[in-house]
Amino acid sequence: MNTVTRKDTPVLSAQTDTRPPAPKEPEVERVSAFRRVITAVGVQNISLIFAIVLVVAIIGIQNPLFFTVPNLKVIGTAIAIVGLLAVVQTIVIILGALDISVGSIAGLASVTSAMIFTSTSSAAMGVLGAVAIGVVCGLVNGCIIVFGRVNPVIATLATLAAFKGIAQLISDGRAQGYTGADPFFVFLARGTLLGVPTLILVLVLVAVLAHVVLRYTTIGRNIYAVGGNNIASRLGGININRYIIGVYMVTGAVAAIAGILITARTGSGQPISGSEGLELQAITAAALGGAALKGGKGAIAGTILAVILLGVLTNGMTLLGVNTFWQNVAQGTLLVVAVVIQQLRSGERRIGIPG
Repeated sequence: MNTVTRKDTPVLSAQTDTRPPAPKEPEVERVSAFRRVITAVGVQNISLIFAIVLVVAIIGIQNPLFFTVPNLKVIGTAIAIVGLLAVVQTIVIILGALDISVGSIAGLASVTSAMIFTSTSSAAMGVLGAVAIGVVCGLVNGCIIVFGRVNPVIATLATLAAFKGIAQLISDGRAQGYTGADPFFVFLARGTLLGVPTLILVLVLVAVLAHVVLRYTTIGRNIYAVGGNNIASRLGGININRYIIGVYMVTGAVAAIAGILITARTGSGQPISGSEGLELQAITAAALGGAALKGGKGAIAGTILAVILLGVLTNGMTLLGVNTFWQNVAQGTLLVVAVVIQQLRSGERRIGIPG
């Protein structure tokens, strides 16, 4: 009997491996350390750091006094008040709103703290009274926006004038009181803790607290959500009105703390001097720091870097003898540049350009 062997039948040998091929390991993209650093720090922050280094180098070459310790302390104490307002302005902008009245609230709080201190001889009463006034001002802003359904820009533009007028009325347009001999106000203005000026420590404390709330709490996530898409946030169960009023009250309280620092630095309550124009500086710092004016985006670290940049630039222009009016031009220019960069990065169609 013949055995027929089919040619298409494979012949297995002892050496043939019948196991399925092992799956290939996915290729892991190797990320360089430099790239990881850039991602962690952020392109916006790196740009600000580069700008600070560049401005410091230019000013330092022109005037060596810039690098002296007393001048560096001047810069630090000068940016403390603007920094406080810029931090809370960042939170308001992330929420999708704006507060133009922070400078006026600071002026009103400055006058209030000095007048209460003069009448009671108590620094604690002056501070508490000023903070209470700030909270009330923030509550007024929030209620106008929520219940009056007024655009935040228009609402706070109106209260900017109103709060400034109230400060001038109760002070008769003049500096009030004298706090230059009180230990608490002196400590705020010229005191140090572990070699660090008190004014800077107040800014650091507020900035760290704001950073933690925004990044690590439900409140912070909800603030970003409201600014990013308020309709979706409302449908998701977030009480938007409560957040608007709450954020403006916090903004008023911090603006009042800035007013107290103005009182401490000048030794008296200032209705306008020292607080006028702070709102523009705060908005400029927040925008330069990466806070999107349409809401939903921003970070405290970027704002602080922008505040340092503005402080260094202002101090340098003063040391170089640049006319004060040019400082206002520089701030306005920086704000325009920041907004233009934000618009270009967003990819949205630019108004007025066809296509």
